[in-house]
Amino acid sequence: MNAVLNIENSLSGQSWRWRSTSADARDPGFQPDDLVTQLLLARGATRETLEINRDPTIRSFMPNPSVFQDMDRAAERLSLAIKNQEKVTIFGDYDVDGATSAALLIRLLRDLGLEAGYYIPDRLMEGYGPSGEALVKLGEQGSQLVVTVDCGAMAFDALDMAHQAGVEVIVVDHHKCATELPKALALVNPNRLDESDAGAEHGHLAAVGMAFLLGAALVRTLRNQGFFTNRAEPKLLELLDIVALGTVADVAQLRGLNRAFVAQGLKVLAGRQNIGLSALIDASRLKRAPICSDLGFAL
Repeated sequence: MNAVLNIENSLSGQSWRWRSTSADARDPGFQPDDLVTQLLLARGATRETLEINRDPTIRSFMPNPSVFQDMDRAAERLSLAIKNQEKVTIFGDYDVDGATSAALLIRLLRDLGLEAGYYIPDRLMEGYGPSGEALVKLGEQGSQLVVTVDCGAMAFDALDMAHQAGVEVIVVDHHKCATELPKALALVNPNRLDESDAGAEHGHLAAVGMAFLLGAALVRTLRNQGFFTNRAEPKLLELLDIVALGTVADVAQLRGLNRAFVAQGLKVLAGRQNIGLSALIDASRLKRAPICSDLGFAL
């Protein structure tokens, strides 16, 4: 009863079975599950969460950003930089996840009245992650705060150099961490070994997903401080097209919050309000609204 589409074996003779159990055939009222239900169950959804997984929304899956270690500390520091109009630089990685993470934070900070700079290391000359020389140079050029995205979780020497030079660094990452953490003002990463259980549940998020959650924490912090008394709040959901692109391009698991990011992000992308992504759609010669596979294979 658990054969895939009633196919018992592959051409090479391998047994084809669903990875998790579906409806119980021993139940007197047994009815075979539909294909989508079987797929969702195989991907880890429970029967209690089938409906929200069929129509994934941000509201259904969004955690309280404060469950993550250092999230509130990072949001507080960024809110101070905005109010004091400090020079902030976003230090990204050169892959799609790093680029979208940087773009998301730069666009959000711009909407909040702060023009942030950016630094993307040269893949061949500088390699992966922040170098101490680059961070110190950014400090010498006036950056009072550097936010690394999609890198930095293991940059011990680089962050130590930045610390000694008086450059404050916030790390937003999703890569594995060591028991000891580098010297950062805040290190936001669901894969910290000391992460809370609620935060660790989101270890499958790409860096752009963590950047979005930092954005949500920042907006909430500013709201609580009365920052939006005389100005409109930025529309975070309008940035979901960037989140969807980075999530799929980084081959993150499309479960939980990631499913919501991509499902809702594709709707935003179809509206073509982002000039850069709209240009990519045209360059890719897509004549319809992009679908999930287009994020990874066209854009």
